[in-house]
Amino acid sequence: MQALTTVAAACALLIVVTTVLHYEMLRLLSFGLPRIQVRPRAKLLVIMFSAFAAHIIEIVLYGLAAYFLVHALQLGSLVGAVPALKNFLYFSAETYTSLGFGDIVPGGPLRLLAGVEALNGLLLIGWSASYVYIAMERFWGEPGK
Repeated sequence: MQALTTVAAACALLIVVTTVLHYEMLRLLSFGLPRIQVRPRAKLLVIMFSAFAAHIIEIVLYGLAAYFLVHALQLGSLVGAVPALKNFLYFSAETYTSLGFGDIVPGGPLRLLAGVEALNGLLLIGWSASYVYIAMERFWGEPGK
């Protein structure tokens, strides 16, 4: 029970950290985009690369957390791979994006983290998609720029 509580606390912390990180990225874009002196359509590239960077950071945070939970606290395992950091990052990327190849599978309490990461990734990717859609409506049609 202690193991599950620890993983649940890690999940809660990661949800807060990744959501705040995503919020701040979108807030900075909303504040900074009008000040950037580039063509309106080019601002969409800034949005896309910024969203991509935020998602990469969020994936890395989940991968590092899983690595720590397995190596430092022995709270699960990755079945199907050597427990190296690169495999945790790969597993995190496929989980966050809900791709789920299934070649690496979490074991033990780490399964809770994988489920939470998939849900969090789905929500944050959707948030980015809606932000990009709104930005496209705003910047795509500005004539002559």
